[in-house]
Amino acid sequence: MAGEPLITIIGNATGDAELRFTPSGAAVATFNVAVTPRVKKGDQWTDGDTTFFRCSVWREMAEQVAETVTKGMRLIVHGRFKTRQWEKDGQTRTSVEIDVDEVGPSLRYATAKVQKMARSSGSGGFGNSGSGQADDPWATSAPSGPTRGSFNDDEAPF
Repeated sequence: MAGEPLITIIGNATGDAELRFTPSGAAVATFNVAVTPRVKKGDQWTDGDTTFFRCSVWREMAEQVAETVTKGMRLIVHGRFKTRQWEKDGQTRTSVEIDVDEVGPSLRYATAKVQKMARSSGSGGFGNSGSGQADDPWATSAPSGPTRGSFNDDEAPF
């Protein structure tokens, strides 16, 4: 929906992602991210107030997030910012939520090995059918022979 504010946060997962399915069969994964700003006061760094964000991911990405996100993992999360209010025991409560568009590990203090996932049928221009490489727009084939400006040329391409 247009007009929703976008937000990008960097923080730590407070627990493993939980995968559920709607009655219609759509996958949804939820996880919480704690964001604690560091503030410099004089010569000392101190932790600011921690904000907890509830994150929701849908469909294929939900299944991938459920397999990947674990407690303590440093994450970069980008999505649409939402607040939700409800009443419990006569008190109004508020939660800060993110409908996640993108999520990944922060590589500042860790490494990650990225594995490209095959797309399921009907959701794009390539998938796991046939030889794979012919259907994959990111695949490159080796040049048939050395030509001027090819990968095998010793000169810079510019």
